[in-house]
Amino acid sequence: MPNNTNTYIAELKGKTGQEVTLAGWLYNSRASGKIQFLIIRDGTGLCQCIAEYGKVPDEVFDKLKHLGQESSLTVTGVVRAEERSVGGFELAVTGAEIISPAVDYPITPKAHGIDFLLKNRHLHLRSQRQWCIGKVRHTVVDAIRRFFNDNGFTLIDTPILTGIIGEDAGSLFEVDYFGESAHLTQTGQLHLECAAMSFGRVYCFGPTFRAEKSKTRRHLTEFWMVEPEVAFIDLAGLLELAENFVSFVVGQVLEKNESELKTLGANIESLKKIQPPFYRLTYTEAAEILKSKKTQDFLAAQLNEFKSQKQQIEKKIGELENEAKGSVKQWRADKIAAELIELRSELEETGTKIENNPKHAKLAAEFEWGKDLGGSDETIISLMHNKPVFVTCYPKEAKAFYMKADSPRFAGEAGRSNDKVVLNFDMLAPAGFGEIIGGSVREDDYEMLLERINKQGLNAENYDWYLDLRKYGSVPHGGFGLGVERTVAWLTGEKHIRQCIAFPRMMDKIYI
Repeated sequence: MPNNTNTYIAELKGKTGQEVTLAGWLYNSRASGKIQFLIIRDGTGLCQCIAEYGKVPDEVFDKLKHLGQESSLTVTGVVRAEERSVGGFELAVTGAEIISPAVDYPITPKAHGIDFLLKNRHLHLRSQRQWCIGKVRHTVVDAIRRFFNDNGFTLIDTPILTGIIGEDAGSLFEVDYFGESAHLTQTGQLHLECAAMSFGRVYCFGPTFRAEKSKTRRHLTEFWMVEPEVAFIDLAGLLELAENFVSFVVGQVLEKNESELKTLGANIESLKKIQPPFYRLTYTEAAEILKSKKTQDFLAAQLNEFKSQKQQIEKKIGELENEAKGSVKQWRADKIAAELIELRSELEETGTKIENNPKHAKLAAEFEWGKDLGGSDETIISLMHNKPVFVTCYPKEAKAFYMKADSPRFAGEAGRSNDKVVLNFDMLAPAGFGEIIGGSVREDDYEMLLERINKQGLNAENYDWYLDLRKYGSVPHGGFGLGVERTVAWLTGEKHIRQCIAFPRMMDKIYI
């Protein structure tokens, strides 16, 4: 049985030539004559274990030969270096003990459809891709806390149940709170502003909720967000804080998760470019870019690239389908089946890109100043840059009531004031991933804030405590929020943020 003398797969590097015992699960296996190749996982990595007939007891060899995927076991053997093996090491098996055999594990080595995998999320988490994404997410979360803790910020736990609106009223989850109307939080920002007046630099980190009826790859109904808030800061200071923060997070992932990023097929060279300064555009400049001929030419070239990719995928699918019709071994048939599902999914996504490209081009060409940037607009701008892009100073009427209007006191980046815009920013991740951060300088004038609350039809009485912050020692302050799942998707190259949280919540997915 497992005991505290077992060795973790992550520790094999320093144990070449030694006999060790691994405790884990059978991830995959195949036989070749009198040799069995067992892939064992233990939560720290994968290791190939080679059992040869005659070098282990016959009874053990027979049990291993018929052992089902995801059976739990211990395997004892001698560690040897082998670059061709997963993890760079393998085990020459001398013994094994079955802890709990598994029969007919539903998620086989061949690929499955996304609906099936979401229904079986409790088991899907064991897959190598989900394991890699989970390890990257762990580093991201650790880096977030490390950055703020090491830079003088104090963690403040803000309410999940609240009676005030922080963002769009149309995306609230209503809750019956002992007979009163409440909702799940959209942001911890408003409460965090109170704490900033006490501690100076603070942050909250927890789940947030949006009741948007959206099924796009960018949306979850429950997601995690970190929100720093700083007293005595301006827009330029917020941008500097945000780019230093994101650069630190990316650096930590590159340092600690290189092997996981490689397994996931992430663009590591692109991530190495994520260093300050990031690109800076005003909303007005972004609007001009969207409407420009350069952007139309860029989108036309992209459409041709998508069509070429579609042809290549269709060719590869045809080749694999023809191979599958022939005589192939079972392990190869499983691999072909998995590749075909991946390729067909990629083909469908490429087809969607081809279909959407002219629509995005039309929306960009007809973009009008005053509208908020949409997902396609953000995608276009981020695709045209190889590092994150700050888009600043959006139209006031398109943004939340608490954002401060540009004024002589806080002049815009060009040194000019414009009360039609607010001192805010979005950070767009490159390669088309779009917004990962949104932030602003907060309105610190009592009368101006009250006017905005009333203008947006909110009940000012619900914001008495928030308005008090502007009555008793008001100071310039601001902050931002970063979505963890969108950030993990960008870093790993994952197309759907539902894969970037262990148990995703979507409008039609709450089974587990």
